[in-house]
Amino acid sequence: MAKTMNKEDMTINNSNHKVMNDSSIEEHRILEDDIKEDDVDIAKLRTPIKVDLSAVYKFLGARTTQAWVDAAIADLPLIIQDHANCEKKAAGTAMNLIFRYEFSYDLQRKLAQLIREEMLHYEQVLGIMNDRGQAWKYLSAGRYAKGMLKHKRTYEPAAMVDVLIIGAFIEARSCERFAALAEVIDDERLAKYYRYLLKSESRHFEDYLALAQSLSEDSIDERVALFNEVEADLISSPDHELRFHSGTPA
Repeated sequence: MAKTMNKEDMTINNSNHKVMNDSSIEEHRILEDDIKEDDVDIAKLRTPIKVDLSAVYKFLGARTTQAWVDAAIADLPLIIQDHANCEKKAAGTAMNLIFRYEFSYDLQRKLAQLIREEMLHYEQVLGIMNDRGQAWKYLSAGRYAKGMLKHKRTYEPAAMVDVLIIGAFIEARSCERFAALAEVIDDERLAKYYRYLLKSESRHFEDYLALAQSLSEDSIDERVALFNEVEADLISSPDHELRFHSGTPA
């Protein structure tokens, strides 16, 4: 037999219903905030007031030269498209890794998050190119990633550890260059977008390092030190091709 609800039961039920409604409204607001935080339309993005990059600068073995910044400003369309290429390659690399290394839950989860984030950034940069009336042109890959991959070990899990360490340096360098460009470019909309990217890029390199260490029984410090020297040399030495991660213009 159905229980007849008294006045007290109805009051409790209404109260619970209100709490559930309030919770649903709050959840909806959170979702709305997430959409605003990671929207394809960069005009809707929330730019952090300040991001602490001290850990990034400490991690890298060399800072970007003023000569590279000047060259990048002089050919900003090339830098923008190469940035799009970098986001696409990062997502593609993560997708390959997610199929090759299915044994680690933490690795799978981080890679899945990374793929979503990198593809969002790729779509955002495509939107910037479209808004600027910039046509897509063929761009060959620079020497940067290949220069580090030459030092990758060929046996597992050491190969995977090295790939993740290399990924850490690529993310840290990207962050450092976004910060350098944001300070000097005249396009305030683009500068704002680069500042927005600092929030995610500044934590990516630490995620990569943590994953690399989780796959290795030994300390990865020696490998990090090796790639620190290799990466710093690629950034500081003369480079005949201007790319987002290229060295000092020759």
